[in-house]
Amino acid sequence: MDFKKLMMSKEYDFLRNNPRLGSRMILLGLGGSYAYGTNQESSDIDFRGVTLPLTSDLLGMTSFEQYEDAHTDTVIYSFNKIVKLLLECNPNTCEILGLEEEQYLIKTPLGQELVDNSSLFLSKRAAKSFGGYASAQLRRLQNAIARDSMPQAEWEQHILNSVHNALADFQRRYGDYEYGTMKLYVDKAVTPGMETEIFVDARQSHMPLREYQKMFVTMNNVIRDYDKIGKRNKKKDDNHLNKHAMHLIRLFMMAIDILERGQIKTHRKDDLPLLMKIREGGFMQEDGTFAGEFYEILADYENRLQEAVQKSALPDNPDMDKVEAFVESVNRRAIEC
Repeated sequence: MDFKKLMMSKEYDFLRNNPRLGSRMILLGLGGSYAYGTNQESSDIDFRGVTLPLTSDLLGMTSFEQYEDAHTDTVIYSFNKIVKLLLECNPNTCEILGLEEEQYLIKTPLGQELVDNSSLFLSKRAAKSFGGYASAQLRRLQNAIARDSMPQAEWEQHILNSVHNALADFQRRYGDYEYGTMKLYVDKAVTPGMETEIFVDARQSHMPLREYQKMFVTMNNVIRDYDKIGKRNKKKDDNHLNKHAMHLIRLFMMAIDILERGQIKTHRKDDLPLLMKIREGGFMQEDGTFAGEFYEILADYENRLQEAVQKSALPDNPDMDKVEAFVESVNRRAIEC
């Protein structure tokens, strides 16, 4: 498919006509299945990109984080917003920096600089952002199709790991910070009908309401994920489940690449045989459950991820002095555009 020709069609006129996009975009590339190489004939087309902030965003009263066009599945992040997400090794934004050259539809010199400096944002946080997200999602998938086929002890361990991943990410961000402390943990339930539940120990002082709102949203997401565990979604058909499982294994693959090689590899050309086998139902049995071989693959990737964390040369956190210098350099030039 000629994506550059598609980009120039009328339905993508917003890319050229919106004053925040147009000549201010520094990157635009493929997203979703086409970015990973796992697309099929029915796959949706997603575009993802980065645009420079306006002078008024940096020096004045305006603000901007991202532009979304639901009709074309297009998301364009502001430069400052994507930097914040990249610092957390957010999978959806890391992918933008790991495309093959031909998968970029727009790449300006500043866009190339962002790609070239991708290593600034890589850290061991990837283990939680990629691996933790994949684990939680995959365990919900397992609950939907295989809860009766898994050994009980293994099933309970999967649930426990899923909750702990969510709590560990929260703890890293809010456990001890300038406005106080916040601790989430699992303990014996006091709520009727529950065996265990999540508790909170909190102490805040002189905390801006907007900061509290951000924390509340994060806690709400933890509870949402926690509550989904054990709930079967009967609307998901086999094709959707296979696709979901494939993308989750892919997240483990990408996390391992980041931790072992310090590289973002979005297009999974070397892994396509396995990924497409999962997507095409190669591990799903007639009763709608996954074969034991799939769980062996999952366990292998979980183990490989843990080993990668132990051996990784990446820092625990990004070097913020270098990140600040890069961001300031780009934003100075954004003002001159």
